[in-house]
Amino acid sequence: MSNFRFTKPDTFPPIVKNLIIINVLVFLAQVTIGRQFNFTERISLYPIMDAQLLEIAKNSPALQPYYGFAPYQIATHMFAHSPAMIFHIAFNMFGLWMFGRILENVWGPKRFLFFYLACGVGAAICHLLIQYIRCEQLLAAMLAHDPDWQNMVGAVSPALGASGAIMGIFAAFAYLFPNTELYLYFIPIPIKAKWLVLGMAAYDLVIGVYGSDNVAHFAHLGGALTGFILVLIWNKKNRRTFY
Repeated sequence: MSNFRFTKPDTFPPIVKNLIIINVLVFLAQVTIGRQFNFTERISLYPIMDAQLLEIAKNSPALQPYYGFAPYQIATHMFAHSPAMIFHIAFNMFGLWMFGRILENVWGPKRFLFFYLACGVGAAICHLLIQYIRCEQLLAAMLAHDPDWQNMVGAVSPALGASGAIMGIFAAFAYLFPNTELYLYFIPIPIKAKWLVLGMAAYDLVIGVYGSDNVAHFAHLGGALTGFILVLIWNKKNRRTFY
């Protein structure tokens, strides 16, 4: 007699559900009391910079407001989103539910929560490293009185959003279920998960290096890389492959 028991996957597992609730509550706080208490600015992730540029940033109207880096921001930034762009939080929460629930059903809540937070921290570390380099370039341009320094002030801009952790989820899903066909509303043909995520990573890399938008592309890449490394280690230990 077999002891096999089928367990129906949870369509809204607890960690995914609570992460969405926390993100939505933080977003509501941002749009209601955000301006009054500078809430968004205080929980965003600011770059680490040397003392000389930090002093300039605090006293330069072109670089204001600047609140400075604090260690807690590595955690808080991944629960904040742009209060002026509801699409920002909507896309991230949809991605969390769409793909995160599958991973949580496979791994269980404890492992999924660790994975999600680790990807967010990995995204923050990668972003901070890149921003530190850019801050050094900004300082050098300012000290050299290079007029182009005003085009580099994005180096001191804060980052916020769950996108790094979500990219980690995308990377893990693409590794575990590489041949799953996904449909995008603007592309009429299915795309396998592995090619879609590789395309997203390539886009972030190209735009991160050559672009000039306000998106933290290297945070996305840091989250994806962290997620890929974690799932690679776990999958090798379990000696199982999911398709």
